[in-house]
Amino acid sequence: MNAITFLGNSTMIPSQCILRAFSRTSPSKYIRDTAFRSYPSRFSSCINQYRNANSDRIIRTTNAVPFCTDRQSSVTAQVVFEARSLSASTTCANDRTLDQIYTKNGLNVKPLVVERLKGHEKDEEVVNGDDKSVNRASFEGVKSNDLEEEAWRLLRDSVVTYCDSPVGTVAAKDPTDTMPSNYDQVFIRDFVPSALAFLLKGESEIVRNFLLHTLQLQSWEKTVDCYSPGQGLMPASFKVRTLPLEEDKFEEVLDPDFGEAAIGRVAPVDSGLWWIILLRAYGKITGDYSLQERIDVQTGIKMIANLCLADGFDMFPTLLVTDGSCMIDRRMGIHGHPLEIQALFYSALRSSREMITVNDSSKNIIKTISNRLSALSFHIRENYWVDKNKINEIYRYKTEEYSMDATNKFNIYPEQVSPWLMDWVPESPDSGFLIGNLQPAHMDFRFFTLGNLWSIISSLGTPKQNQAILNLIEEKWNDLVGHMPLKICYPALESSEWHIITGSDPKNTPWSYHNGGSWPTLLWQFTLACIKMGRSELAEKAVTMAEKRLQADQWPEYYDTRDGKFIGKQSRLYQTWTIAGFLTSKQLLQNPEIASSLFWEEDLELLESCVCVLTKSGRKKCSRAAAKSQILI
Repeated sequence: MNAITFLGNSTMIPSQCILRAFSRTSPSKYIRDTAFRSYPSRFSSCINQYRNANSDRIIRTTNAVPFCTDRQSSVTAQVVFEARSLSASTTCANDRTLDQIYTKNGLNVKPLVVERLKGHEKDEEVVNGDDKSVNRASFEGVKSNDLEEEAWRLLRDSVVTYCDSPVGTVAAKDPTDTMPSNYDQVFIRDFVPSALAFLLKGESEIVRNFLLHTLQLQSWEKTVDCYSPGQGLMPASFKVRTLPLEEDKFEEVLDPDFGEAAIGRVAPVDSGLWWIILLRAYGKITGDYSLQERIDVQTGIKMIANLCLADGFDMFPTLLVTDGSCMIDRRMGIHGHPLEIQALFYSALRSSREMITVNDSSKNIIKTISNRLSALSFHIRENYWVDKNKINEIYRYKTEEYSMDATNKFNIYPEQVSPWLMDWVPESPDSGFLIGNLQPAHMDFRFFTLGNLWSIISSLGTPKQNQAILNLIEEKWNDLVGHMPLKICYPALESSEWHIITGSDPKNTPWSYHNGGSWPTLLWQFTLACIKMGRSELAEKAVTMAEKRLQADQWPEYYDTRDGKFIGKQSRLYQTWTIAGFLTSKQLLQNPEIASSLFWEEDLELLESCVCVLTKSGRKKCSRAAAKSQILI
């Protein structure tokens, strides 16, 4: 098919680099409106007849759709209508020989801003787009020492380029690792600390490119085999691959993984949430809000929100997910409503409410987001919180209560209160934490660090609860920090519990990897939480402890043993988010005023509209005073 016929009135320039995902389409989902029938599947390609030994995995994939296909997109008409005025393709201007260009569903959009780094100065070339420059005066900090200089060198060495522009960082880059597995890919969750390190350094090009390119990889169609994760799903990771063309030419493509190749074949729940959080951080730190105002970006935010807010059978305001769908990407007994996902969900919803442009078409989703935020906030604060008094209350629960006034609403059996918890929880009423999971007849009392830290950062917990979490970390420093910050969860699953819950996972043996291992990347989130609550001295203590070992240990992915004394038995070295987490922590401590751009304060409006109190007459709205009397102690 002639490219000009396909593009219509497009004025975009041909290029050698083509952004194309090998997306899988669901033939059962069609748009009936004939106005959209002429647009091929997103990131489609007719160049699928070439094949060689090195690229067989990609070229032979049957899911790459021919350029001249008549297969319709399954994007809803409303979303497509909003996005039709946008561009979703990235072009390279250094080769004009390619006479075809592929766009997302054939939609014409505002091209990317092309930025170039030259030494320590950045010249910006704006191509038919936004021309806001970033004021970097506020980012000048203390001169880096040798450790930080090495960390920056390693972080820059991990940068991945696409069409000669930086688009992310690989998960790990150990020069001695001959089998990197998927650690040579760019993961959305892993890139977040790298992105913040670059933003705090005043280098925004890589973050902007990452946000736009991952948006273009977003699932606009239902895609995995015969099963259908919803529209709006963000990939877990992507890799830049080079495909050969005729006459010694080649093209670069972005090959995303939506979970089809992951261990356990689990789709990532947290990728879209992290993407929204990073998008907000980009605007807050750079002052460039034009990116989030683009229609394609607005559409992407709404698609993620719609995916997470879809009606289902669940009765709780929390997000129902399976094991392996987040940072803990293996079977660890976190299926259901894990705290980590709820805290990220809450943060993403608050970010979305800030960034979605208010108009007639968006007022319904904004209202839905506000209602869900209110319900989620009350539910977590009321039902996930434990301290000594709460545990004693659960220990004396009556079971099989059937009524709207039941105290034991989730039918929790007191035998679930383990001896370790009764011995471990501090006596002080000023210490406590949010439990890892809550479902009918099940409370996971393990302390999950990421969920608790992100609850502080997002103000999912009350101000008193947030302080109590940091009090507990300080009081239980040897257990949760030890020789290397910070435990991903505490305590580890051992003996028969480990066999049953993990399926005898040899990588998640007790006090290793996700099962009680220590992860230095959690340092930046701990630092951010401490700065927010006025406890910077705790973060400084943790960072000082980490910097004594990280360089000597070659920046490991995680540490093993109960106190984090040894490098993990299968830990990758030169792990990028370990390096980036350290650099972000150092920059936040050097410039604590910028941290306010990355966290959220208490939102009293959510308490005003709380809809979670159940009474004899059913659900009713509760006033701020009623909510405050129960949870804002």
